[in-house]
Amino acid sequence: MAELFYTEHGVPITEDKYLDYSNKNQLRTAVREERFYINQGYQTARLNFDREPRFYADLGFDGGVWYMINNNPGVDGSDEGTFFMQAKYTQPGNTGAEGNYNETGYFIKKLVDWNLVNSTSANTVKTYEWPEIRLADLYLLYAEALNEAKGPSEEDIFVYLDKIRTRASLEGVKDSWDKYANSKKYETKEGLRAIIKQERGIELAFEGSRFWDLRRWKDAVTILNAPVTGWSINQVDAVSYYQNRTVYQQTFVAPRDYLWPIRNSNLTINSNLVQNPGW
Repeated sequence: MAELFYTEHGVPITEDKYLDYSNKNQLRTAVREERFYINQGYQTARLNFDREPRFYADLGFDGGVWYMINNNPGVDGSDEGTFFMQAKYTQPGNTGAEGNYNETGYFIKKLVDWNLVNSTSANTVKTYEWPEIRLADLYLLYAEALNEAKGPSEEDIFVYLDKIRTRASLEGVKDSWDKYANSKKYETKEGLRAIIKQERGIELAFEGSRFWDLRRWKDAVTILNAPVTGWSINQVDAVSYYQNRTVYQQTFVAPRDYLWPIRNSNLTINSNLVQNPGW
């Protein structure tokens, strides 16, 4: 998921012709201009730099700034010098105590209200109503349907994709790929389909859509057979911590796992029912 988000140019990290992510664990120290995303002077991985705003809004990581309403030491409401995550072993975000560490090194910040009040003795959590559907979801579904029906010649596709990208402080699809990518993949139905899928994965990340999207696209057999990876969280120094490791080897069997099994009792009651493939 950390690799799914775009670069600051609004294109995938594998397609940006100006930013090199071939060595994702290369160490780099954050400078003052980056202080609202990464703590100034903190050393973290290349993967965490030069990313789009949604990356920093959705993910917490070692060295990443994490805004909380009561953790703002700046003068006159300034957000400089606020709380930042420290996730190496024995640091506050990874003490090794039960429940006080993250298996991959990436925390889901998107689901934590910024009104969370954190102190040395307790946390006060603010609850909120979970949205059943978001306007961005409708825009993305509409763009996807238009592309499948008419292809990239339908300008409304870009209108609705760009509404979402504008809100995320990114340039439109065409402008971003023309300026920063190695190809104009938006010019074909297949290329635009890939863009829409990635945009949907980013915008709706951690909201419960991906489970269903991967199945309806029939992409689960590829993506859910890839290993879940993360940083080496049991290490105390940056060089050792930022080594990629396999956390879990997923298994997805197709076509079986695209469908759930029908209960044996239902098959017994109704002999006209046929069990789903693989079950």
